[in-house]
Amino acid sequence: MLVELPAECNTPDGMCLLADDSIVVAVPNFNDPAAPPLLARITPDNKAEVFHRFATPYPGLKAGVDRIAPMGIARDPASGDLYMADNQFSPAHPRESRLWRLQLRDGKIAGMSLVASGLNIANGVAVHGGHVYLTESTLEQVYNPTMKSAVLRFELAEQNVRIATVMESDPHVLATFESKQKAWPFGADGITFDSKGNLYVGVFSDGVLYKITFDAHGKVQSNTVFVREPGRLISCDGMSCDLKTDRIYLADCAGNAVHIIQPDGRLDTLAKNADVADVAAKRGGLLDEPSEVLFRGDQVVVANMDWPIDGFVNKKPYRMPATISVIRVP
Repeated sequence: MLVELPAECNTPDGMCLLADDSIVVAVPNFNDPAAPPLLARITPDNKAEVFHRFATPYPGLKAGVDRIAPMGIARDPASGDLYMADNQFSPAHPRESRLWRLQLRDGKIAGMSLVASGLNIANGVAVHGGHVYLTESTLEQVYNPTMKSAVLRFELAEQNVRIATVMESDPHVLATFESKQKAWPFGADGITFDSKGNLYVGVFSDGVLYKITFDAHGKVQSNTVFVREPGRLISCDGMSCDLKTDRIYLADCAGNAVHIIQPDGRLDTLAKNADVADVAAKRGGLLDEPSEVLFRGDQVVVANMDWPIDGFVNKKPYRMPATISVIRVP
């Protein structure tokens, strides 16, 4: 275990690295909504603290979707600001998920502005080359016979974008993906770039990793399956690329594992364990439904969501504390 998060954190998810080598952790607190949604911070010397609490209800948002649900989060290295997916998915409130920009000033959140709304399941976030990329886990949650999801691209300066009613026709949609696994109706999820500017997107439900290449003008050149390993790669959740080696570290949430995806597409399992038996084992650092990984120095930092879903290795009801694991790599 790297750290045990503060007591008001019960469901950690997305993570990003700040300039001082500290880590911001998005905490939607789905397991126990009595705790407010927040961002936690892990300091460079690995102390855990609350970084920012979101007001609940959040001012200016309509009832029913006025509780921020922070998921994927990424930092713009130029401005230092953070981009955060706000997952509002609910059959009662379709198309209410959002993408926010958080202004970071003097080490604190100084403001929050809306980048885009009208999304279904805003999920993973990456910033690269003057743009913010967002995975939308379902364009329309209907299987006919497959379900479509997408990755969208926004300019960093864009604000108050309302996604088109027919989402697939929106100009921000960069690429789409199809999934067949109906048990977990989540498509595009984890997202990362390698050192060459190639984009990788994982389709959660089918456990398939896609590679997207671009031409000199930033247009999509190809969108192809990069890794498909049935029985080994069960799901594709958060991921992070070591830009020195172009190895991708990937959280297999359903499989309770963290994998290494080599630059040639070969899959190696870095860590995997059965359902965590008790709190002592959890505090010992075992994986407990890993939802996000972050590469920091020689460490793979893992957020354990512990949000049980039918069919996952993780079957026991969620238990406090919320933990962040660490795996050292040579």
